[in-house]
Amino acid sequence: MAAINGNCNSISHCNVDRPFLLFSSNYSTSIRIPPNNTKSSSLSILFSPPPPCCFCSTTNKTRVITAFASMATTTSNVPVEELPPALDSTSEPPSIFDGTTRLYISYMCPYAQRVWITRNCKGLQEKIKLVPIDLPNRPDWYKEKVYPANKVPALEHNYEVIGESLDLIKYLDTNFEGPALLPNDPAKREFAEELLSYTSEFSSGVVGSIKGDTNIGAPFDYLEAALSKFSDGPFFLGEFSLVDIAYAPFVERYQPLVLDVKKYDITTGRPKLASWIEELNKIDGYTQTKRDPAELVASLKKRILGI
Repeated sequence: MAAINGNCNSISHCNVDRPFLLFSSNYSTSIRIPPNNTKSSSLSILFSPPPPCCFCSTTNKTRVITAFASMATTTSNVPVEELPPALDSTSEPPSIFDGTTRLYISYMCPYAQRVWITRNCKGLQEKIKLVPIDLPNRPDWYKEKVYPANKVPALEHNYEVIGESLDLIKYLDTNFEGPALLPNDPAKREFAEELLSYTSEFSSGVVGSIKGDTNIGAPFDYLEAALSKFSDGPFFLGEFSLVDIAYAPFVERYQPLVLDVKKYDITTGRPKLASWIEELNKIDGYTQTKRDPAELVASLKKRILGI
């Protein structure tokens, strides 16, 4: 089973199950990104168009949200982070490769949301700057100077650019300070890899059931069973972890979508899943990244069902 180790490429495309991409002179098979930001239009021919994605939207609104949660628990009275507007084709680039760590995202992309949540839960708001990209009207300099794959999320760190959402959440957890988001328990770490490997099958199962007549409940039954594995907390590994972060953006979208399209409540008969969603929504590092459910449903119905 392949994990949804994806990036959003456009309002209707993303990259799923592509290899980890690191652009650095330290790797013999990598592509050099010059620190002086010299344009290299020849890079565009190295990447073929990725498969369709149903998650991205044409809207990129600026929102004010709570931020600076220093750990993966409920917080209160925290400062707020005013999100910058998305950069489009008319925007000037930031001072790329100046030593600043930047996370390039789209506000509507669930893959980017994974990394955004991880950044927040690690307490890295001051250390990793958010740079939102307007995917349907993205600037040319993003592909030419930052990330030749031309997708989000991407992390600019130590004069390198790294992509792919599951790789990135692990990278942030390993290479930055803040609370660990994977436990030391070998059994839990093994189960974490199993659950991360199921993300693609989970998503394709839900989308397939929405488009056809397959069992809508099966993917959520899997989550319910997985949440019963450990009894020392309400999350997949008991404690909040990267596994919860990997699934959260997709459950956030699928819960209102299947209720709207199929009149199906994913929490009915699934007390563990209901509790997981409830506890997840107490974590500021996640809730500050959430979108309006109506906006998500409208976007997904258009992408999946053409309505």
